[in-house]
Amino acid sequence: MKIKGGYEMKKRLVSVLLAAAVIAGTLAGCGSEPKQSSNADTNADAGNAEGASNAEDVDTAGEEEGKIINIYCWNNEFRERVELVYSEVKETSADGTVTTLNDGTEIHWIINPNQDGVYQQKLDEALLNQANAADDDKVDIFLSETDYVNKYTDAEADVAMPLTELGINPDTDLADQYSFTKVTASDMNGVQRGSTWQCCPGLLVYRRDIAKDVFGTDDPEEIGAKVKDWDTMKATAEELKAKGYYTFASYADTFRLYGNSIDAPWVAEGDTAIKVDQKIMNWVNDSKEWLDAGYFDPTVKGQWNADWNQAMGSASKVFAFLFPAWGIDFTLSPNWDGESGAWAVTNPPQEYNWGGSYVHACKGTDNPQHVKDIILAVTANKDNLLKISKEKTDFTNTQSSMREAAADDANFSSEFLGGQNPFKYFAPVAENIVIAPLSAYDQGCVELIQNTFGDYFQGNVDYDKAKANFETAIKERYPEISEVVWPD
Repeated sequence: MKIKGGYEMKKRLVSVLLAAAVIAGTLAGCGSEPKQSSNADTNADAGNAEGASNAEDVDTAGEEEGKIINIYCWNNEFRERVELVYSEVKETSADGTVTTLNDGTEIHWIINPNQDGVYQQKLDEALLNQANAADDDKVDIFLSETDYVNKYTDAEADVAMPLTELGINPDTDLADQYSFTKVTASDMNGVQRGSTWQCCPGLLVYRRDIAKDVFGTDDPEEIGAKVKDWDTMKATAEELKAKGYYTFASYADTFRLYGNSIDAPWVAEGDTAIKVDQKIMNWVNDSKEWLDAGYFDPTVKGQWNADWNQAMGSASKVFAFLFPAWGIDFTLSPNWDGESGAWAVTNPPQEYNWGGSYVHACKGTDNPQHVKDIILAVTANKDNLLKISKEKTDFTNTQSSMREAAADDANFSSEFLGGQNPFKYFAPVAENIVIAPLSAYDQGCVELIQNTFGDYFQGNVDYDKAKANFETAIKERYPEISEVVWPD
């Protein structure tokens, strides 16, 4: 059966999804600003893209697929990985907007920036028009980030296809993926509606020269013992302060560790109240204590700004950052102005995941077989994922391959990290991550709680005013929210 448009977009997509598509602000999910592409005629000669499936295939017999595959994303990251491992790629245009496959099918890359909510707004407009769009204009694949994936996997909205409808069996075809990534890509009924090539466990990334100056060693195991939990980390922060260094650049650097461990979703299914988890308030209280104690650089206000970027430079007195693999590659490395080998990684004080780009087949696609093949090639094929890890430095989403990478110093060492193999440290963190419960409101809550309490940390407002400002801001972003419930 050829999958066609004609489904009715659910009211929730209109009321919740579009209401949610506003200021995106942070680069929450892996990657950077859209890059200008210079690669033309890219040949992808890696691994077989097909991937065996025990699920029943989409029946495309006797039905011709469309000649244009429209893929919505926010930068070139996914395109580069498709080019790298999908064996059907023939070439990509010099401007990076069209990839031609061996059978003549064209992938059209519709790229809009995450900033200011542009990506979600453009995607939501396309999804609302999906049922009536011409085949060549239909969305075939779209990407989402962890902070708002729940918005698109929602069963009621029904815009991301269940993978089983494509002929992908998550229990067999995706059995090697990290379980929390499968849960993240599933709706409230446990139906998986997306897949990802990424797993984004986070580490502590530290300056070797500062470690030697303060602790007499830059050995990752010895440094790891000094940052193994928050109590130990606090004592270590005092040592760093005594030598004139800051532990982290900003209070925002620690947020993901607290936010990834919340016990309940910001908004329960079917509810209209935001419930602020106690662990979020622990972040507020601990951040104020650390800032007052001098463990953060007081000139750095938040993240993704010039001051934060400069804190990664050689003139900075900041000892460490908390980053997943994409953070090292896309953020730390470009901002470092010293020699390679100046940084190293070790275990974080608490396991956490930051980011992840999820690949969804869009309901109404007229290219179900191509879509299936691309998803399997980029997110399920172990050899392909190992190639992505080796050439793009991503920590990828098959457990067996990441264990192999962790033990393979010869092929997975990092020049930027002084020859260290970061996968050795990423792998055990990934295996211990339990994803926090998600809601469609996560992105706004995560951004606005940091923004409003950032004003508190900077002395612009008092504690109670910061809480009131959060309540006002969150209701402006999501008018359907009735109240904000704070922990006792």
